[in-house]
Amino acid sequence: MTQMMKAGVVHAREDLRFEDVPMPELLPGTVRVKVKYTGICGSDIPRVNGDACHFYPNILGHEFSGVVEETASDVKTLKKGDRVAGIPLVPCMKCEDCQKGNYSLCKHYSFIGSRQQGSFAEYVVVPEQNAVRFDDSVSFEQGAFFEPATVALHGLERTGYQGGHTVAILGGGTVGMMTMQWAKIFGASKVVVFDIVKERLDLALRLGADAGVNTLDADFEDQVKALTNGRGFDYVYETAGNTITMKMAFRLAANKAGVCFIGTPTRELSFTVDEWEMMNRKEFTLTGSWMSYSAPFPGHEWALTAHYFGNGQLKFDDSFIYKIVPLSEMAQAFEWFKTPGTVKGKILVDSER
Repeated sequence: MTQMMKAGVVHAREDLRFEDVPMPELLPGTVRVKVKYTGICGSDIPRVNGDACHFYPNILGHEFSGVVEETASDVKTLKKGDRVAGIPLVPCMKCEDCQKGNYSLCKHYSFIGSRQQGSFAEYVVVPEQNAVRFDDSVSFEQGAFFEPATVALHGLERTGYQGGHTVAILGGGTVGMMTMQWAKIFGASKVVVFDIVKERLDLALRLGADAGVNTLDADFEDQVKALTNGRGFDYVYETAGNTITMKMAFRLAANKAGVCFIGTPTRELSFTVDEWEMMNRKEFTLTGSWMSYSAPFPGHEWALTAHYFGNGQLKFDDSFIYKIVPLSEMAQAFEWFKTPGTVKGKILVDSER
């Protein structure tokens, strides 16, 4: 007899149902995880409220934590009872990019929670290498934040980051706060967070930022000069995906700076001749960042997140979470996203309710 479980299933645009579905099959090399929490990612929103789903019916969810309930007989690194965070990318491991260890750039990948069944369910089955253990000092709520933490670290390193320098973080959301903390952990001389919301700047200071600057202040560029002795910042990380802050990065960069766009833009972006001339004259390096993986898969980004969450140096704040909703009521959460500005932080879906 087929075992059944509860899940949030997308059947069509704006048609998300809480219903019984078959339990996912445990295949060789996989583990079955009893899901605790899953964060609603920005990429989930157009898959429920728009037409971005790859297929129907579909079970989304990829930022998850849980407990290993069962392992296939050939699994060596995990056991029943392990507390784990999910690693959503399933690279092909055969293409040129994968062979070079650039798994984020794989063109033939699968992805848990979009291209195969995800964690908006009571259980999810994932390959052995797609679950990273964390210890008892890390909460399951934190476990659902592993992916944004690893995205932040991967972006930090895209510039060839080295400690001892000044760092600007543009955007005080979750990824921005994580990027700020990684910069401090790895030895930044000064990290400054830029945002337009006072509460986010206050949070940045609580989490270890050296200063917070509100870019709505008329004198914010004078504040930058005072903070950097007129040089600008050695590293600039844009984490909001906002066209205003992406252009602002050019102005804040010091000569020979490293600038990385971690945030994903949602609007067309263009630069003036004067803005491009800043890149020429300052000779800063501009790059982007995509996902959070390195060799050997899934990469040190995931191991270091488990380590620094575990020892408390990578801090977690309850304000990262906007609401926790039961799996049975998750459709309501996607309704909130239809009104801009309603959701102020991460929504976690509780698979045990």
